[in-house]
Amino acid sequence: MPALGDATRGRILFGGDYNPEQWPEETWADDMRLMRDAGVNSVTVGVFSWARIEPRPGVRDFGWLDRLMDLLHAHGVGAVLATPTASPPPWLGARHPGTLPRDEDGRTVWWGSRQHFCPSSPVYRSHAAAITGDLAARYAGHPALTMWHIGNEYGTHCWCDGTARHFRRWLAARHGTLDALNEAWGTAFWSQRYDTWDEVIPPRRAQYLRNPAHLLEFRRFTSDALLECHRAERDVVARHTPHIPVTTNLMAFWQGLDGWAWAAEEDAVSVDVYPDPRDPLGGQYNALVADLTRSQAGGGPWMVMEQAAGAVNWRDVNAPRPAGQNRLLSLQAVARGADAVCYFQWRQSRQGAEKFHSAMVPHAGEHGRAFREVKRIGAELAALGPEVAGTRVAADVAVLHDWHAWWGTLQEGRPSREAEYPEVVRAWHRALWEAGLTTAFAHPGHDLRGYRMVVAPQLYLLPDAAVENLAAYVREGGTLVCGFLTGTADAHDRIRPGGMDERLRALLGLRTLHAWWPLERGESVECDGFTGTVWSEELEAADAEVVAAYRSGETAGLPAVLRRGGAWYVSTLPDPDGLRGLLVRAAAGAGVRPVLEGLPAGVEAVRRGRLLFVLNHGREPVEVPVPGAFRDLLSGADVAGALRLERYGVAALREAGA
Repeated sequence: MPALGDATRGRILFGGDYNPEQWPEETWADDMRLMRDAGVNSVTVGVFSWARIEPRPGVRDFGWLDRLMDLLHAHGVGAVLATPTASPPPWLGARHPGTLPRDEDGRTVWWGSRQHFCPSSPVYRSHAAAITGDLAARYAGHPALTMWHIGNEYGTHCWCDGTARHFRRWLAARHGTLDALNEAWGTAFWSQRYDTWDEVIPPRRAQYLRNPAHLLEFRRFTSDALLECHRAERDVVARHTPHIPVTTNLMAFWQGLDGWAWAAEEDAVSVDVYPDPRDPLGGQYNALVADLTRSQAGGGPWMVMEQAAGAVNWRDVNAPRPAGQNRLLSLQAVARGADAVCYFQWRQSRQGAEKFHSAMVPHAGEHGRAFREVKRIGAELAALGPEVAGTRVAADVAVLHDWHAWWGTLQEGRPSREAEYPEVVRAWHRALWEAGLTTAFAHPGHDLRGYRMVVAPQLYLLPDAAVENLAAYVREGGTLVCGFLTGTADAHDRIRPGGMDERLRALLGLRTLHAWWPLERGESVECDGFTGTVWSEELEAADAEVVAAYRSGETAGLPAVLRRGGAWYVSTLPDPDGLRGLLVRAAAGAGVRPVLEGLPAGVEAVRRGRLLFVLNHGREPVEVPVPGAFRDLLSGADVAGALRLERYGVAALREAGA
């Protein structure tokens, strides 16, 4: 089976989406010159070129792509060749309206943008397979081809009649009988029992709250339906080029796809990540995405397929990246395991919906600040490649994350809309990141024995096997820290008796969970040593130590944080300092220590292979204590005892003499 290393060959891939079909062909020679100046060694081509390759049904125009592939090879730039199926040409929707998706109200989603296809449409799938097969047959032996990129940012949803038929087939395979589905969905509630399969439809617009189990299953189905499309194209190219690795660009910490299931189907796991330049915790978000993507890759190298060299175009206000921030976040990805640093896109578009989205070569051209920084990054990645490509990042702490648990929290009737799953996970990851503790992510069903500490910020849905897995982990000496709303429901979204799985309650030393007390926006409760936000609970401890109690509100005097042996339960969301203090205490008891002690605020330290990366996410210079003597591979300076980092500064330290 091919792997990312087959494409990188001991180097870090550097480049981005290249869309030369948007430009006169005479521009291409200048692109090659600038790519050489910037150290670009890989570009993704063809992502949105279906209408150019197949201008009308059955017609193929490969001449321009032939010339482009030859040009890239002549200049030493590898091609990550994309199947263009994320954006069908207008003729497909015009001739075959059934390929167009419909929204929850039954309205057609027309062509004129992108991702305008129904994943369940046999006609769409047939045309996608045909163009993919012709593309793979033509370029299978081309020396520029280094990797296949299937589709782009899969995320289409559809509620049409064709989707309904596909959904019913999927449900029948999953549940077997209609009686089993009725039991799993709890359709006795509100007289929702289904008598025939034809009555089962996607969860379209309804009068009031929809069945949460129905919504949950449709999210599962949609992820699987899109994965079927992806697999079909992947298998086509793999038949022609079994030695070439295949990827698709997942979206960062996105709710639409089961990322664990998708990553298992990839030769190389890649992600698109766009932290807000104005977010003071943008570096922590970038680290979270890196840790999650690396974990999806089994702990091995992964790819930044897209990031921005400057501003994006889809926020309310789109600020550019300040000087140095692009370099900082790119090297942060490498420090956390990336073997590819790429962008959307190479040359900034002059027309179309993304002409205000930044690029490696901006509207200012090669003399603009953005391109100067890109050139510096390219040179530094070329120097770091032989040192880090293919190496791994060690982590003693795992953050448990499951897309199904996330989906379960999205139901329309829930205790609080303030307790948003991604924000809770991000808060817990932030606490670990600020404490200098390198983290991985894991599914609650994974083998957890390689981690000293495991944290479960919020696993609302927790299947029986996952509960047993967590209990076994603690029995074998692991440290487990659980957040609120963990173990509340089973895999079918049925509330567990007592409001939490009884095995989990026994593990945590919790006798009774009397009531959930969600907090209003801006409301807080005082606890021993910290302030609780978002959520609180009315708990009764059994044989657990009360680490902290509530000191205000309706829960005053009751336990807020419990500990029973190696298992902790945190029933609120502590303020950042409080959560960090709790997790540092639990980590110390588990034998987990920071990568570097005494880090200033905003400074991150990560070990990858034999290098120690130190990154300053602050806007002011800092002095960082470092034990021993090192050589900074980025500056060439010798470092001993202390390291000075400028604003957004980065050092890649190798021990002296190593």
